[in-house]
Amino acid sequence: MPKNIPLINREVSWLYFNDRVLQEAADKSVPLVERIRFLAIFSSNLDEFYRVRVATLNRLSNLNTRSKAILGFSPRKILNQIKNIVVRQERKFNHLYEDVIVKELERERIFLINETQLNVTRGSFVREYFREKILSTLVPVMINKNEPFPELKDRAIYLFVRLVQTKNKEKSRFALIEIPTDVSGRFIVLPETNNLKFITLIDDIVRYCLDDIFFIFEYDSIEAYSVQLTRDAELDLDIHVSEKFIDALSKSLLKRGKGKPMRLLYDTDMPLDMLTYLVAELDLTADGLIPGNRYHNFKDFIGFPNVGRPELEYPKLVPLPVNELSTVSSIFAQISRKDYLINLPYQSFDYIIHFLREAAIDPKVREIKITLYRLAENSRIIHALINAAKNGKKVSCMLELKARFDEQANIYWTNRLEEEGVVVNYGMPDYKVHSKICLIRRTEKGKDRYYANLATGNYNEKTAKLYCDHSLFTANPLITAELVTFFDGLQKQVFYSAYKHLIVSPLESRQKINTLINKEIKTAKAGKNASIILKMNSLTDVAIIEKLYEASNAGVKIKLIIRGMCCLVSGIAGFSENIEVISIIDRYLEHARVWIFGDAGRQNVYLSSADMMARNLDHRVEVGFPILDAEIRSEILDIINIQLKDNTKAREINELNNNRYRKTGTKVHSRAQTDIYTYLKYKK
Repeated sequence: MPKNIPLINREVSWLYFNDRVLQEAADKSVPLVERIRFLAIFSSNLDEFYRVRVATLNRLSNLNTRSKAILGFSPRKILNQIKNIVVRQERKFNHLYEDVIVKELERERIFLINETQLNVTRGSFVREYFREKILSTLVPVMINKNEPFPELKDRAIYLFVRLVQTKNKEKSRFALIEIPTDVSGRFIVLPETNNLKFITLIDDIVRYCLDDIFFIFEYDSIEAYSVQLTRDAELDLDIHVSEKFIDALSKSLLKRGKGKPMRLLYDTDMPLDMLTYLVAELDLTADGLIPGNRYHNFKDFIGFPNVGRPELEYPKLVPLPVNELSTVSSIFAQISRKDYLINLPYQSFDYIIHFLREAAIDPKVREIKITLYRLAENSRIIHALINAAKNGKKVSCMLELKARFDEQANIYWTNRLEEEGVVVNYGMPDYKVHSKICLIRRTEKGKDRYYANLATGNYNEKTAKLYCDHSLFTANPLITAELVTFFDGLQKQVFYSAYKHLIVSPLESRQKINTLINKEIKTAKAGKNASIILKMNSLTDVAIIEKLYEASNAGVKIKLIIRGMCCLVSGIAGFSENIEVISIIDRYLEHARVWIFGDAGRQNVYLSSADMMARNLDHRVEVGFPILDAEIRSEILDIINIQLKDNTKAREINELNNNRYRKTGTKVHSRAQTDIYTYLKYKK
């Protein structure tokens, strides 16, 4: 790693991204129930961060000086920095939840109550519910100090219980109870009184009924404190044994739940002697101890029930139609005449389903090829592919089994597809196939014609309602001919190069991105206007950052829209005076990757499945593609310009890492996601 350029550590940068999520929970203009859901997203993000990134840093820290020489930083130092930032964020999180949001719920006549706040009537309701629905699912584990400590599941919520004998504390007993959140969700709505709404958590129902569980023991009182353990979730795989890959992956998934403990989130009310005992038994370091409140696995709060006014949630936005694209006439006939762009979630994912459904029954369709990464739980994409195979189409599916945390689901879909006659390719041994491409071969007038869908996001109808992505339909032979070559390479497990239009990882993306940046540098040095606009999830690749610094120093005007990690530091003299970076966090997740190069006013536009990270450029199969249709190119430019005007949900990404809301020097209120919906609604 170069030592002479300004860089933000990627892990630290990610934590500041998650802080922007926390800002949404603190934003009083966000509807109250949505603020609770942003707390849940923050918590879920942090869980994954510890399972993957902190786990990796812990592994690297064992290499000591060698890892510092290779990485350019000390993993142990970064782990300490992470701990300090996370503890600070957890304090902010707890304050937001306990001192702000709970009180605002009460002003809405909605009360989150615990086991100590139940009156006789609600207590009777809770006890009856416990005995009917919960008691039979609980398996308390009694802890014997002379026997091995029980294995805690990854991210499960436990009550650490002490049965106290006041006169003889040596006879006090410990137990663990796993909270069964999969029985009926985390929340129970209690009977309403005088137009007052009451909600309690499964955790507190179990606390209230502990005497129903431990009645056979002698005790004077019961203490119960919540804990949650996060484990190392990285997989160790011998992926070179391709014919045994699914078996190897399945076995590794079983081990994931028993990975090394990374973080113990604990209730700060827990007595020190109980906490000390836990830490010793779990073999945790100080870095892994994170104080929290009484409720863990806060990701479950994404399902928090709105028992109040509809205004406590964002109003549902009806997906907009795409101009001139109909789902009641042949989509192939329409795409044969012109390209179409679907802007998700503002426009409906149903167009993509319609594309595959028509292909499944169209007698002229001979073959369907598709790459899949993350799928919805009851995937209509999979059903359409199965129907196509049943109708005699040749269906080939590249389903990436190594999609992190979707491995088990993708093994299931692999088996389903193969049972129905779909040819499934498991991917390449050393590379994840992350592209989102579908190619359909159709016979027209005795010749093959190809129709394609190329996207920045997954073929997942659930996330398509929440993620901002672009999806292109085209029959342009300049694109489809190269996709034929691309899929041929996937089938043969070889990488082709020398694409004229596509930008494909791992062989060509880095080289072509550098070429495009160099062209802007040359234009700037010639005294002409040169510009680069890049939108993506993450920018961490050091070589690309160096190149952008070089472009900035040459006079290229660079605007970056980076949702998550950004290791580039803007506004630094001698490096990045001409670079501005913003991040937009709002009700939808910004997920599209858009690259715009000024090209002396011609503004070349590319969409891609790839972020500018080393893994995407060098270790994944990714596809970037040019927008050749002038009308669609103009539409994407309009959408990006709307985002660049955002002064409501855009934050500055700078060397201070303060996530300051961006000011644009105008009194005109601009909120990109709202304005894009309006733009598409009235666009002719």
